[in-house]
Amino acid sequence: MSRWKELPGSLDHRVSQLVVHLRRLKDHSGLSLASLAVKTSYSKSSWERYLNGRQLPPRGAVEALARVCGADPTRLLALHEVAAQAWGAERPQQREEAVDAAPADGRRGVRAGPMVLGALAVLVVACTALLVVRPWQDDTGSGRGAGVTAAGRSPGAAPTFTHRPGQTFGCRVERTGGALYAGRSRTGSAILGNGAAGWEVVEAQCLLHRQGYDPGPVDGIVGENTMRAVKRLQDRTGLPPDGIVGPDTWKVLRR
Repeated sequence: MSRWKELPGSLDHRVSQLVVHLRRLKDHSGLSLASLAVKTSYSKSSWERYLNGRQLPPRGAVEALARVCGADPTRLLALHEVAAQAWGAERPQQREEAVDAAPADGRRGVRAGPMVLGALAVLVVACTALLVVRPWQDDTGSGRGAGVTAAGRSPGAAPTFTHRPGQTFGCRVERTGGALYAGRSRTGSAILGNGAAGWEVVEAQCLLHRQGYDPGPVDGIVGENTMRAVKRLQDRTGLPPDGIVGPDTWKVLRR
């Protein structure tokens, strides 16, 4: 089996999840990157970028990999759709930063003028004020960003999810608009497979508890216990028991 480089720490977990699945499929097939280049219309260097998280693989590359490895592309394409949304949300900001850093007309660069510095100062003050007025509340009492928003609050208000060993989260599930919410995420489309991490996982684990299926510690990480609970839920509700939370499983969880 290939010894892969560790994925960039800055990579969105939804993109990482897609890359991990593509790596597993490639390893199970026994094909080398050179063989993939021969069997698909994508070069060896392209596959190196795709499978090391440096570039999001196009939809066609995902389909091609599934085809040459004899796999059903449906699940991979669902993961790709979610990953593409995350990737697209990050790229504009990175492009802006690259433009700001690029020298103009071959010059080494220009120092920011007083007006730019003044605008940045105002922005910093405004952001600080927002943090003071609306701090992130922590229902576990740890005071370390492991908190929960009230049911219905936009998940955009949550801090970046960071897993700490032994950390767990409390659950407060409420019914809003005919659906169950634990206040961690309002998603109904996130794809959560083995190893996935984030507030969407905390939401799913809380809802599993509410539905009577024990996912183990509510830690925001999809592990064996969580997948086992999802499979039991899926089996008893007529869904394919693959242990992966997708749109159909979310519908059942939120009933």
